[in-house]
Amino acid sequence: MRILIIDDDKLVTASLKTILEADEEIEVAGIGYSANEAIELYDSLKPDVLLMDIRMDGMTGIEAAKIIIQKHSSAKILFLTTFSDDEYIAKAFLTGAKGYILKQDFESIISSVKAVYMGQRVFGDEIITRIPALLNNNSAKTDRHIHNLTEREIEIVTHVADGLSNKEISEMIYLSEGTVRNYISAILEKLDLRDRTQLAIYYYKYIK
Repeated sequence: MRILIIDDDKLVTASLKTILEADEEIEVAGIGYSANEAIELYDSLKPDVLLMDIRMDGMTGIEAAKIIIQKHSSAKILFLTTFSDDEYIAKAFLTGAKGYILKQDFESIISSVKAVYMGQRVFGDEIITRIPALLNNNSAKTDRHIHNLTEREIEIVTHVADGLSNKEISEMIYLSEGTVRNYISAILEKLDLRDRTQLAIYYYKYIK
């Protein structure tokens, strides 16, 4: 797999390159030192995984991730940062990034990159359990009807947030699995959300 590394600390990028390339399955396709470089290099290199810092001079990694994901919806971005800041965690989650790990946990970098490459999300247990509370903190609930969700759609969103599969939801509300799938696709389009994870976050932020 081909990895693009972005961090404004050149010592860090060099260290990450050494760590990653110690694994024979990984090739470091490129290195950059700013969010702007992340956007440019992603366009030109099309890496399998982008490993990127969050806090950098100028544009943040989160801002760059939004731009990259808008242009490349299948982009797999893994944030690697020294900050377990609540706001960063919530924003990183909502960008559609595939993971958020701390630089202090350097021994998990290779396994995290591989997990993201395989389509998994890598948010540590400590971080993932904080996200609903972070998104609800000091955030007023929005009237669900502002978003034009029907009661049936709200019911389905609730089940998605509970972690149920389409099959499980269909059995709960007595609809076919295909109908549930169509409902979820329509809801995602209506709310301008990317996937089930963002839909679950929407539930915690606006409905629960």
